Amino acid sequence: MVTRQGMVKRPRLNAFSPFYTKVSRMDATTEDAVLDGRVRLRQPTRGYRAGLDAALLAAACDAKPGQRVLEAGCGAGGALLAAAARRPDARFTGVERDPKALALARENIDLNGFGERVTVIEGDVATRFSALGLEPFDAAFANPPFFDDPDSLRGPAPERRAAWVADDGLEAWIGFLSKAVKEGGSITVIHRADRLGDLLALLATKAGSVQILPIQPFADEPAKRVLVRAIKTGKAPLRLLPALVLHDRDGGKHRPQVEAILRGEAGLGWAAP
Repeated sequence: MVTRQGMVKRPRLNAFSPFYTKVSRMDATTEDAVLDGRVRLRQPTRGYRAGLDAALLAAACDAKPGQRVLEAGCGAGGALLAAAARRPDARFTGVERDPKALALARENIDLNGFGERVTVIEGDVATRFSALGLEPFDAAFANPPFFDDPDSLRGPAPERRAAWVADDGLEAWIGFLSKAVKEGGSITVIHRADRLGDLLALLATKAGSVQILPIQPFADEPAKRVLVRAIKTGKAPLRLLPALVLHDRDGGKHRPQVEAILRGEAGLGWAAP
């Protein structure tokens, strides 16, 4: 159905909720319902689109009231705004280098009325955190690009390249995040499971008290993603948490536990440090 505003309304299941997506033909963006409709998210029809990884990253944010949280590479604000909706008493700052994504993020902040406690600024993880002129945060999180070498995969399409290929490598992302938090602050990253060794090696000199949450598509398949949480200057032993299994073999889009997380009815708990 095409509305008078030129929007195409169509049913669509997305990573956050089963609400519909509105597709604008005029500006090549969609408006998606996130967290069972608690957040409205405008994002490009082509290029990077927030999905399951962003939803899980937001659910992993456990900021306490009054704390300040930073997201590096926030894009249009999918994870940033979902985390802000989950943690209404915390303040959030997103850093993004792409002007179009930054403009969409600002539009989404206004769209959801989050302007008093959510902001986004232009910045690049390749630049020192100190250059942003910000005080260190209580927590920082990111969904870094999955590949360091552009020759390691076919494509991606030009509009998706920045989301898939880390121009300065994973090391730049972990270095930026570690500088962005104060001592005792948390660093949370979602990434490919086969990069876990790289993540741990990069965090080893900067943080400790590491917790690893494997994310498996099915109980009988290896993890494809990992959520990694570390504490700057933390000293506790590494903890490997029970896996989050997304689907059952007998059908259904997600397990009830996962569906509750995506709807904002549950979070991803971390063990006490």
